[in-house]
Amino acid sequence: MRITMLGTGAAFVDPDRAQSGILVTLDNGRNYLFDCGAGITRNMVRANVSPADVSTVFLTHLHHDHICDFPLFVITGWMWDREDSPLVIGPKGTKHFVTNLFEGGAFKADFDARSSYPRRQKNISAIRPKVIEASPGVAYEDEHVRMICDWVEHIPREVSECFGVRFEAEGKVIAFSGDTSPCESMVRLAKDADLLIHECTFPESFIEHRRRTGVGTFAHTSPTELGQLATRAGVKRLLPTHFGHFDSTHALIKRVATHHFPVEQMGPHLMDEMVRDIRKHYSGPLQLAADLLRVDV
Repeated sequence: MRITMLGTGAAFVDPDRAQSGILVTLDNGRNYLFDCGAGITRNMVRANVSPADVSTVFLTHLHHDHICDFPLFVITGWMWDREDSPLVIGPKGTKHFVTNLFEGGAFKADFDARSSYPRRQKNISAIRPKVIEASPGVAYEDEHVRMICDWVEHIPREVSECFGVRFEAEGKVIAFSGDTSPCESMVRLAKDADLLIHECTFPESFIEHRRRTGVGTFAHTSPTELGQLATRAGVKRLLPTHFGHFDSTHALIKRVATHHFPVEQMGPHLMDEMVRDIRKHYSGPLQLAADLLRVDV
């Protein structure tokens, strides 16, 4: 099994990272995509994987940095001769999101134009995703994989459901947090996982700044908390991701971040600080995620 980190960024458009997206490729060649933020389709192609060859998409929650490339992913698969409907699994609201994209939705003009061609009529099912709105428990299972999901603690559930997921295949376990603060459900999902891919959006000082100033959500997992969670779950390997631009030296990112972060503290040195804080409680194999990083499990 191979993991390709298609995107490791967060909510801002970042010149150095795509938004959230993880591709899991089984030894038999089947592909499963987790989240589909901005830049994911392009990075998928850069990784030499066709969107037409990705059978299943799991959306952990419906925030823009986890879903906004989904229309491009579907349309590209259609144009590149996907033969079947992609399966989309996600929280409550996923059916509404998907239904309002293509036929009769936001991309109606594009659909009407392309579907007039006989070749696109032949694979019209590719632009009609099948949708499963998941509940905690087994969200999907076939002869190759099993996906178990549970609610995690990011924002109030009545506003938007957010899932973490446990992916079991080929005798291995991968756990992915989506966005969350530390919670017992994520410890359960990650129990004895071969690889835990977990958000670590901000360093300690930035979380405290956001809590103190009330800017945005601070419902993320700090490096110290992530180290504690990984140790409690007994994970064999840890891959932090979903980095919130705190290490950027890009002038525009720093300008727009003024009201979100302590800009004077931003810089690459914070990645080393993040590792040190994770290491306070976790001593196992650790690697910070980067776009297009490949990990064999």
